[in-house]
Amino acid sequence: MSWELTAADLPDLARGATLLGTGGGGDPYIGKMLVEQVLGTRSITILDPDELADDLFVIPTAQMGAPTVMIEKIPAGFEPTLALRTLEEHLGRQADATMPIECGGINSMIPLLVAAETGLPVVDADGMGRAFPELSMETFAVYGVHGSPLALAGERGERVIIDTGDDDRQMEWLARGIAIRLGGVAHIAEYAMSGAEVKRTAVPRTISMALALGRAIRLAREAHTSPFDAIEATLSTTLYSHVRELFVGKVSDVERRTTDGFAKGRAVISPLDPATHDRFEIAFQNENLVARLNGEVVTIVPDLICVVDHETAEPITTEGLRYGQRVRVLGISTPAMMRTPAALQAFGPTAFGLSEPFAPVEGEVAAAEAASRFTSPAPGAGTNQGARI
Repeated sequence: MSWELTAADLPDLARGATLLGTGGGGDPYIGKMLVEQVLGTRSITILDPDELADDLFVIPTAQMGAPTVMIEKIPAGFEPTLALRTLEEHLGRQADATMPIECGGINSMIPLLVAAETGLPVVDADGMGRAFPELSMETFAVYGVHGSPLALAGERGERVIIDTGDDDRQMEWLARGIAIRLGGVAHIAEYAMSGAEVKRTAVPRTISMALALGRAIRLAREAHTSPFDAIEATLSTTLYSHVRELFVGKVSDVERRTTDGFAKGRAVISPLDPATHDRFEIAFQNENLVARLNGEVVTIVPDLICVVDHETAEPITTEGLRYGQRVRVLGISTPAMMRTPAALQAFGPTAFGLSEPFAPVEGEVAAAEAASRFTSPAPGAGTNQGARI
């Protein structure tokens, strides 16, 4: 069932989306402020993916670039809508709705900004089920919808169309180079598709789940109950049903560098008890990729590695990590559609050059039971007929 999102929902949505973004997706505060400024007292219609007409034309919108750059290079605000209009012009067809490409930080807000400016509804789904650093790392692409043609817009009104056919990695490489030359950040419209393709390839209801998560954390704080119990309870009935506490400690070292259009680095978290000599380390590329305890993998991509404040459960992004922060690290299981062999090839450990194999955070037996309830979407012809007209 469709529902209406208002400005009052944005703080909770930003909090929950940042948790699901596993450290990435861009600064949520900036995105929230941009949407609030345009939306005012109006509302945005959020469409349930199961109720989409098969011929509905959907164009996802997003921001791309290194999160460290986005903190200092705040968008003018018009860029994502310009990217959408540019792709519409190129395709000769107007969008009936927009949608996130990932659920995380600012990229849960960019489609809402477009919706507030254009009146378009937003589909309650996305193509990553979390945040990933590359445009080719989409469930859309895994199950047969390709990103090209892509429209890219800059803060001075620059517009670029990239069309690499079904080569989504080449699309990502070219778009990343342009984003770097625009100062490290750009706004995009890509993966245009039909309503039928959304239902087949997207991770469903991640906007409503992010809103529920953010609200549950806030309400638990207000009631002086555990926000961590609230997170576990909220996720227990979703596709992300397993939550595991990986470590509690203090950030003792952060190495971060912006290179090749990404924020890459690692964070070391030390035990709160100085008598304990455990070493917990997280490696990230925009998002948290792998967590190791004393050199052994405890959680690895595509499962979520979420760093939060150890008391309030406020999510902390990779660019927000600082020496001395007291944190908890949570491991959260991803949906079964993100763990198929094809999905792991697109955004599993080997896609990031990691030598360790994927091991589900909840253990092999529980993961196998979850996978048995999932039927892999048929990729079809993969011609992206909703976009190519």
